[in-house]
Parts: sequence; structure tokens; C-alpha cells
Amino acid sequence: MVSVKDVPSQALIERVAEEMEKISEIKPPEWAAYAKTGVHKERPPTQKNWWYIRSASVMRKLYAGNSSGVNKLRKAYGGRKNLGHQPEHKRPASGAVIRKVLQQLDAAGFVKTEKGKGRSITPKGQSFLDRIVKSLKKAA
Repeated sequence: MVSVKDVPSQALIERVAEEMEKISEIKPPEWAAYAKTGVHKERPPTQKNWWYIRSASVMRKLYAGNSSGVNKLRKAYGGRKNLGHQPEHKRPASGAVIRKVLQQLDAAGFVKTEKGKGRSITPKGQSFLDRIVKSLKKAA
């Protein structure tokens, strides 16, 4: 059986993002065109499909690891804030973006909420990713 760790993450995330664009529950909100992905960023993302890429990346993280909440994912997607002459400090990513992505994945049935543990991937989400991993593995 193949796993998400058997294929390059970049290729998997790009293919999952393409497939997510076809799903009606997963759509970027109106404010997504103007939002930064974190306080450590200076500008909003320049890619047109960055919302789907972030959704695919979150889904891959939930599949590869244990269940996670918004706070753990904020830390994972955070980065170094440039403070000029002062030393840089790590800042978390935008909670609104991650929260909305998780809500949309939940509405699509790919993610479920576990009381006290955070979000984890559902069997439907696992089969969705496994199907894409198998197609990438055959193509390689």
C-alpha cells in the first residue's frame, strides 16, 4: 500500500489542489484575494490558486501526522518576522485562513473534529489522498 510519504510532497500537493478546485465545498472566501497568510509575510500570495494549495497542504499534514488543531497548524505554517535591525522572531500563521480551510474540509467530509484532540482525517479523506498517490506513483 502506498502512502503520502512515498511520493514527493510538492507533486502531491499540486495534484490534490487541482482536484480540490472541482469540489464545490472548497472555495476561497472573498477576502482571500487580499489576505496575507501570516503576520510574518509582507504581501499576500501571488498564486491564483493559493487557497487550494494551502487546503491540500493542510490535508496532507493531517494524513501524515496525528490530529492537529488550529494552533498547531498555525505554528507549522508560521515563519520568521523581519524586524529590521532587531533579531528575527518566529510568528504564527494566520488563524483565520487555517480555520476556514479546516471548516471547508470538514464540510466536504475529508476532516472530522475529535473532542479534545483537534481535527483528524476521515476515511473519505484518506481514500481521496490514496487515490491521488496511486496515480502519481503509476505516472512515475
